[in-house]
Amino acid sequence: MAIITLTTDFGEKDHFAGAIKGAIYNELSDVNIVDVSHSVSPFNISEAAYIILNAYSSFPKGTIHIIGIDSELNPENKHIAVKLDDHYFICANNGIMSMLCAEIAPEKIVEINIHDKIETNFPVLDVFVKVACHIARGGTLEIIGKVINTIKPIKNLIPFVNDEKNQIIGSVIYIDNYGNVVTNITKKFFENIQKTRAYEISARNHKFRRIYNRYSDIVNFDIDESKRNDEGKGLVVFNSSGYLEIAVYKSNCSTVGSASTLMGLKTMDTVTVNFLPILSPSQREGNSR
Repeated sequence: MAIITLTTDFGEKDHFAGAIKGAIYNELSDVNIVDVSHSVSPFNISEAAYIILNAYSSFPKGTIHIIGIDSELNPENKHIAVKLDDHYFICANNGIMSMLCAEIAPEKIVEINIHDKIETNFPVLDVFVKVACHIARGGTLEIIGKVINTIKPIKNLIPFVNDEKNQIIGSVIYIDNYGNVVTNITKKFFENIQKTRAYEISARNHKFRRIYNRYSDIVNFDIDESKRNDEGKGLVVFNSSGYLEIAVYKSNCSTVGSASTLMGLKTMDTVTVNFLPILSPSQREGNSR
């Protein structure tokens, strides 16, 4: 049985997500439809890319992923279908796929060209559903589009590194349900530049000199629980997806606050990592006097 996932910025109030499911069932009654998220911030390409990057691989090979973000067809925003890692992705060519394609080379990309056969002002419902159901029936990508070799990139996907290799300038690409702030700096990227050097991470007026392995590592469990006062403390981790994340321990936006609310951080804000010089033995000795 085919699996079709939905990732959109349609929210839960309007009829759009339900209408898409109905259209799929009209085409294919024997199909599993899974909601990944309908709560992507409106038109937020990097947020949608981060969500689908971290969700798709949990599904079986052959799964078809419809991504309904900024999907209105125009001369600068064509529609594509991509086969990557034995999964299929249907979306606008607006940069959403560039985060996945930076990790894994796509097997095939086609620019969808069936629009002349379909009258629509809601392409996710009318075009993306048709393409998804065509693939679910075993149809090939070449039938619904022409093969292309490149896709549009996301701006600021890769952090900036200065010529001296002692600074990384990244940006916030996602704020999760807990208010944790995820940057575009991956653990691999960070360690390749770090070269074992000490560092200082800056976000607005907040500075951190340690990256924890887990959120709870900030807790001193030797202290009696009633005396700890750990909730609300800021910290930095590489999250389960391998991205540098600024967090607040046991954050709650309505009580103790979150990294986003307490530090005033929002999507596309700058996060800077400064690497400190490695001191020679004589320099370390001089500093200790």
